[in-house]
Amino acid sequence: MIEFNSTTKIYRSLLGRSVTAVEEFSLQVAEGEVLGIAGPNGAGKSTLISLLLGYIKPTSGTVTVDGQEPRAYVERQGIGYLSELMTINPSWTGEDALRRFATLAAVPPAQVQTRVDAVIEEMGIAEHRSKKIKAMSKGNLQRLGLAQALLRDEKVMILDEPTHGLDPVWTQRFRGIVESLRKPGRTIIIASHNLDELQRLADRVAIIDRGRLQRLVRTGYDQATETAGSYRIAVVAGAERMTEMFGSAVDVGGGEFEIPVSGLAELNAALAKAIQSGVLVASVVPARSVLEQQFREAVGENS
Repeated sequence: MIEFNSTTKIYRSLLGRSVTAVEEFSLQVAEGEVLGIAGPNGAGKSTLISLLLGYIKPTSGTVTVDGQEPRAYVERQGIGYLSELMTINPSWTGEDALRRFATLAAVPPAQVQTRVDAVIEEMGIAEHRSKKIKAMSKGNLQRLGLAQALLRDEKVMILDEPTHGLDPVWTQRFRGIVESLRKPGRTIIIASHNLDELQRLADRVAIIDRGRLQRLVRTGYDQATETAGSYRIAVVAGAERMTEMFGSAVDVGGGEFEIPVSGLAELNAALAKAIQSGVLVASVVPARSVLEQQFREAVGENS
């Protein structure tokens, strides 16, 4: 569905200076896939999105969407897009804005109000539909942005920092929205600094830094590719034995201990040893997610 092939984008100023934003980037994204894009600030995420939307062209290499140049695909098929920062006329109401977006997205006139009502309901902003944009909170504006991205049943959706400004309740609901959007013929790309959200939502995550693809990570737990990491073990009895049994265990308080292990086999052996000694284990969770661990390894602890 989407293919970057040795894509490079160099920005050149009038003074002759140049900045390489994306360099030799190659990646294929299949139909039905949810791909996450993660990277430090200035890594090239925004340039990749601009290339995908056809706003800019690569300096070298190619970008295609369903075999077409991005601009041609957008003009013929359309793409659902939520930008990181939305600028909307502050005097419009939420409903006014969605009607205008629907018209721009070529929703048939007879269906505009039906689609607007549907996305307002889906995003839970019915009480704000008549409120002016300038009076909306940051979180409600973000939900309005998500609503406009859902106005058409697009085959390709690009969501840039979609949970930015959302409260915990709507962050949880957003996960459900993404899951409901999944279908075999749709490709979804989510760019986010929130690694936990990408871990939960994406099938794979492209980690980029300095314009290059540093690592492509499959989310979830795969013992064949896992890396060393730490786990937090909460205990309700036998806490005094943990530091005695495991010299590397760090007491982080509240009956929780952080234990570094080389993999799942070592973790299970440690748990078995603890339980046999009388320790009552309440929970075991990664101190860092698989994705966070891979991200730190790919771009460095201080990026």
